[in-house]
Amino acid sequence: MVGKLLLRGMIAGVVAGVLTFGFAKVAGEPQVDQAIAFEAQMEHAHAHDHGDAAADEPELVSRETQAGAGLFTGVVTYSAAFGGLFALVFAFVYGRSSKLQARPLAALLALGAFVALAVVPSLKYPANPPSVGNPDTIGFRTAMFFIMIAISLVTMVLSLKVRKALVAQWGQWNASIAAGLLFMVIIGVVQALLPTINEVPAAFPAVLLWKFRVAALGMQAILWTTLGLLFGYLADHKLREQHSLAVAH
Repeated sequence: MVGKLLLRGMIAGVVAGVLTFGFAKVAGEPQVDQAIAFEAQMEHAHAHDHGDAAADEPELVSRETQAGAGLFTGVVTYSAAFGGLFALVFAFVYGRSSKLQARPLAALLALGAFVALAVVPSLKYPANPPSVGNPDTIGFRTAMFFIMIAISLVTMVLSLKVRKALVAQWGQWNASIAAGLLFMVIIGVVQALLPTINEVPAAFPAVLLWKFRVAALGMQAILWTTLGLLFGYLADHKLREQHSLAVAH
């Protein structure tokens, strides 16, 4: 059964990747093009101020390929991988840690993943377009981003365990509120303690930066919404089918 759920998770991931790619082409790529144009303008201005000739380095991969086949391949592969991981988590939780049916469980897991993997890290270390960020600090910035993801996941698991422990005494509603507050407090303290990274050039358009970051978060929202809803439907259909076969025998 796990293998069949894994397959359905990857199928949902591929569909989510196609939808995310479409959104990225419409909402994200125009912002990337503007950021690249800004970077080129700054390089030419710097070369002019210092009396240097602006050197145009040859592109290893054309911008058209990057924004087309390259983006499509990357997004769909990424989404399919997360779809498979999502299915494995669902298979582990279903019937063990939750009494929810397949669809609501998948929706809640997707919501939790969106918050832990996308929203929380982006609040501290939001996505930046090309021309923003010092190349010398890319390793440090990447490490801090993944540290924030790891802390977010651990904190969410801890909060859910606290909620489970409080349900018997406080009821589901109050226990959920307490767990949510615990999650926000811990994340707030952690984000206050972690180093702040601000490498946005002073001249970079604020509106462009905002649109790019909204588009980046929107891609994650489409990915996890599609995974939660489509995988929930596919898993529910398969589980019902499996149950019917078991009853028949």
